[in-house]
Amino acid sequence: ALAENSGLPPIESVATIKAQQLKDKNPFLGVDCKEIGTNDMKSQGVFETLIGKQQQILLATQVVKLILKIDDVILAGEGQ
Repeated sequence: ALAENSGLPPIESVATIKAQQLKDKNPFLGVDCKEIGTNDMKSQGVFETLIGKQQQILLATQVVKLILKIDDVILAGEGQ
């Protein structure tokens, strides 16, 4: 989504970055949406905080629970 929102071709950009990450064994490569000239997020000062990751996991867990509840309601309604 970041590549697409930055006006870059999303599939091409992500595929290129993934290939470069594997080739260079550098997990800090990402989408250069600021067009600075480097895909190295560490050198650009772009970091993802621990609290951000924790919030993402918490939100994903809540979404899964909600989907399972909806599924239970639908299954209970089908038996009637």
